[in-house]
Amino acid sequence: MTRNNFPQLLLLVFVACIMTAMFSSCSYKQSQAFLDRKNASVPITGYTGSTDVYKIKAQDVLQVRNLQNIKYIVDDVPASAGTGTPSASGGGAAGLGQSYEVAEDGSVALPVIGRVAVLGLSRLEAANKIQDLYSKNLIKNPIIEVKIINLKVTLLGEVRKPGNYPLVRDNTSLIDMLGEAGGITDKGNEKHVKIVRGGVTNPQILEIDLSDVNALSNPAIMLQNQDVVYIEQNRKSLRNEKLQNFTTLIQPALILLNSALIIFTLRK
Repeated sequence: MTRNNFPQLLLLVFVACIMTAMFSSCSYKQSQAFLDRKNASVPITGYTGSTDVYKIKAQDVLQVRNLQNIKYIVDDVPASAGTGTPSASGGGAAGLGQSYEVAEDGSVALPVIGRVAVLGLSRLEAANKIQDLYSKNLIKNPIIEVKIINLKVTLLGEVRKPGNYPLVRDNTSLIDMLGEAGGITDKGNEKHVKIVRGGVTNPQILEIDLSDVNALSNPAIMLQNQDVVYIEQNRKSLRNEKLQNFTTLIQPALILLNSALIIFTLRK
């Protein structure tokens, strides 16, 4: 290597460093694209949808229990619910009991009393209707509990236990579900908690600032079936991650530069 070639080598190393930095920046931006404001199909303007209690639909899976004597309605062994074992116990554990799927006509077949129309009823309304039927036909002073065990919420991002959580209680809030998931990690940004609501038919992206006490009275924090909750990283964590990625990517260029300097020194 001649002295005249050394500036060219330095130029190549400099270009490599610039390209590495650019790739690092692109990787950083892509990792943060999920649920970005500018990518949202619906502007984040606050929740204007319904906050009504969930109404039973066809193909929902119900768990019906008589708290006075469980053997009259359910088995003594855990039920499979027909939809797989939940990954966590958000909104209350499903517990023991047999499950019953709501048919396309909106009815559910129960022991002894037969088919009961539950389509469009809330969990409490269905429990009261079934309780009344059992008290007339079979059980003295029953206390019927109904859970809809196929409903779920998905937690992603900076939560300690991300995954799918069953939503088996009415009025389960975002705070309740984050508690089930172990809370937000140290890297999480509690000021920008995003909720995707409405499924694929009518998606709406909501943003909640959990650092503001007024958020506790926001009706949007009451979770609904198929909600997706995403906790993004905070700025400090993003800066550290970006610096770490840049350091990792720039290291080969620094090694190359160091090798070039050693070779140049030895040939001098």
